[in-house]
Amino acid sequence: MTQSNSRASGATRDHLGRPIVAVTGIGLVTPLGIGVEESWAGLLAGRSGIRRITRFPTEHLKTTIAGQVDLPEEAGHGPLTSPGRVERMAALAAEEAIAGAGIGRKGAFPGPLFLGMPPVEVEWPQRLDLARGGVGAEGSKYPALIAAATGRTELFEGALFGGVGERLADRFGTRGAPIEITTACATGASAIQLGLEAIQRGEADAALCLGAEGSVQPEALIRFSLLSALSTRNEDPARASRPFEKTREGFVMSEGAAALVLESLESARARGATVLGLVLGAGERADSFHRTRSNPDGGAIIGAMRAAIADAGLEPGQIDYVNAHGTGTPENDKMETLGMRAVFGEGCPPISSNKSMIGHTLSAAGAIEAVFSLLTIRDQRLPPTINHETPDPAIPLDVVPNVARDARVQRVLSNSFGFGGQNVCLVLGAAA
Repeated sequence: MTQSNSRASGATRDHLGRPIVAVTGIGLVTPLGIGVEESWAGLLAGRSGIRRITRFPTEHLKTTIAGQVDLPEEAGHGPLTSPGRVERMAALAAEEAIAGAGIGRKGAFPGPLFLGMPPVEVEWPQRLDLARGGVGAEGSKYPALIAAATGRTELFEGALFGGVGERLADRFGTRGAPIEITTACATGASAIQLGLEAIQRGEADAALCLGAEGSVQPEALIRFSLLSALSTRNEDPARASRPFEKTREGFVMSEGAAALVLESLESARARGATVLGLVLGAGERADSFHRTRSNPDGGAIIGAMRAAIADAGLEPGQIDYVNAHGTGTPENDKMETLGMRAVFGEGCPPISSNKSMIGHTLSAAGAIEAVFSLLTIRDQRLPPTINHETPDPAIPLDVVPNVARDARVQRVLSNSFGFGGQNVCLVLGAAA
């Protein structure tokens, strides 16, 4: 029995006998707004959330634009550090998702937490503060910094990678040890994959899956700039992110968070939950080719796409739309096109990039784009790829240029391709 027929008959198991996994809650924080509906409305309207950076001085930087999220508690105060922003945005998204799912009692989520987040470290303002606390000319040297940090437990806790997940787990009362993961730009999708597989294995009936990113800060911006990965179209921020377009020249850094409440379909039905969509399958492949570049043969990208479709029990022709990784770098868009043509042949479905409007949210991207994929299915409307002014003849794809479009969408492939060849693809489907 095919998976689609299995779902149509009301079954709760997929083509491999695993529990079908439903999404019953979603939450979003993006440069377009805080909350699912505000972000989604902005995306369908083709509105850009990219603007000039106001959080720190940019006079001597090559790139001075980003997708910033303005948090309410920052008004009139200094910005939170990156770990603080990650935790706060993850909490906002999780609160929205859990409330929408109506699951568990307050502070007691009935499943594990899977958190995708960036590596964290002490940032420049904190280092300068420690240096000032050192002794004379030796203050900037490592032993003096260690001495100045003695007793500063907030620095240690803020830069402790696992600490963010532990605090979120305490806040929402998730079960078991929280899992934090970072797989470069595939991180958010990896968190969803972990939740999907935990439910499929019967280890949990529900999971809280989060992807969060808060790295719009000087050091991260400079590091990506040194890789020549960022757009320098500073004079017109809204038009800087140009996935699949001929004049593209780099991605735009951004931040945000997304949360998904996953449940076995059987559990969701038993408690009368509203099912927003299904996570039908996941595929991952790594190529270990280079620290930042993908193998030019596209093998891992193609393999991840094919693996996700096969895991869902589908054929490529059953995918109605692809939510692109679509960063706007010359190499990534070329590689994704290669993957599309290899997997779908001449009959490629429409593909569009949310990053044209919200920028590249890095560790959060896979989770944010999974939520947008579910909303695409819900509303039967494809979000556009904006800033598509000059088509690239090397990219013969329908990229839904500039304007959203009504379409029949039952299944979406959502692509996440990360530095170091870490690739994760998800297949999302309509509720039964």
